[in-house]
Amino acid sequence: MSLQQPLTVHFDKELIKKYNLTGPRYTSYPTAVVFNDDYNEQAHLENLKSQYQGAAHDPLSLYFHIPFCDTLCFFCACNKITTKKRDKADTYIDFLEQEIKLQSSHIAETRVVEQLHFGGGTPTFLTAPQHHRLMDLIDRHFTLLSDDRRDYSIEIDPREADENTIQRLADTGFNRFSMGVQDVQEKVQKAVNRIQPISMTRNVIEACRSHKAKSINVDLIYGLPFQTLQSFEDTLEQIIELSPDRLSVFNYAHMPHLFMPQKRIHETDLPSADEKLDILQMTIQTLADAGYVYIGMDHFAKPDDELALAQQNGTLQRNFQGYTTHADCDLLAMGVSAISLFNNCFSQNIKTSDKYYQLLNEGHIPIMKGYKLSADDLIRRQVIQDLSCHFYIDKTQLDNRFDINFDDYFADELNSLQSMAEDGLVDMSQDSIQVSAKGRLLIRNVCMVFDAYLKPESKQQFSRVI
Repeated sequence: MSLQQPLTVHFDKELIKKYNLTGPRYTSYPTAVVFNDDYNEQAHLENLKSQYQGAAHDPLSLYFHIPFCDTLCFFCACNKITTKKRDKADTYIDFLEQEIKLQSSHIAETRVVEQLHFGGGTPTFLTAPQHHRLMDLIDRHFTLLSDDRRDYSIEIDPREADENTIQRLADTGFNRFSMGVQDVQEKVQKAVNRIQPISMTRNVIEACRSHKAKSINVDLIYGLPFQTLQSFEDTLEQIIELSPDRLSVFNYAHMPHLFMPQKRIHETDLPSADEKLDILQMTIQTLADAGYVYIGMDHFAKPDDELALAQQNGTLQRNFQGYTTHADCDLLAMGVSAISLFNNCFSQNIKTSDKYYQLLNEGHIPIMKGYKLSADDLIRRQVIQDLSCHFYIDKTQLDNRFDINFDDYFADELNSLQSMAEDGLVDMSQDSIQVSAKGRLLIRNVCMVFDAYLKPESKQQFSRVI
């Protein structure tokens, strides 16, 4: 792919206001709203079995959902179980073991696990014995790597992770660490029920470095209660001093009608829409001045980080874990609510632990719903991948790969893009579509043009693009 990488992000406040609609983040295409219960356990099993011979040597990606949290963060929209009782995780691992056995029985031993991710919830909720037990289960039923090919990541909570925790994670193969910080200001932390002094974050980052982490990511959120332009600038400066390899800076989407914990956040305490845009503009400039590259969709990385390098050479991809260099692997996901993407088929596990336990007790893989991608889905998925990862569409390459004529196939979409071209968001030529520096912040809007399932009259619930 011949890419023309924009070197800058141009912040146009009026255009952002014009295009600041709601829309997907495109960690998948189609998005989870199209999953249906016609795709059931039997369909999932047939799909797994169909891959046994044909992909016997293809690498594999594994995801494990650990739903437990010690403390409820009021902003959270994740599938979680808040409890102080660590022994609840013992029961969960009992049933996770059953799922691991059921799923792994259809995976060839020759398929090495290149990518492994623990998400949640809070994976570091697990005690040392629980963590070792789970890793031993995974190691017994899948082929884990012990060399530099492995990309094993985990989400950690600095409030309950110390030097011993990081050493244990490193000893069991994890080499990428992501941690939630959200904001370092005490007033903001109290308002969202997440008290985390900067010293905790610093100690954990130093521990990760001492154990030779390949990358360290920090999550921040703008738009939280009591945040101001000045306070978030101070937060950024303190985080930049810690020098994480990657930063994810998310827009807080206040949707208390969907996420009960958010009802404890008072809307009157939130920054205004204009102030949020000022915070975003400052964030982009501050991180650029500090040497970070804007990857896309809320993500930043140092220029020598693998994500930035992959974007430069055209190999960056996107999946449920965000930006990655391993999205081409089949993804097998386990635990409550976990979503697999295997052989171009999505399957999602049941979302509640009680039903999850019941189905496994009955000997079932706890599939709730899923979806098999059509030929049209595959084409549109690649277009959206190219846009979200590289801000560029090579029409000829897509024509050759999918045996289509891009201009004919996407005639309606190209017509819809004209207004974006007139606004300077995209540059359209005979052979390509290039997202401009002005359009990079609005890449979700550009992707939405190619989404066949996104209907204006639908009741789909998404966050605003900015």
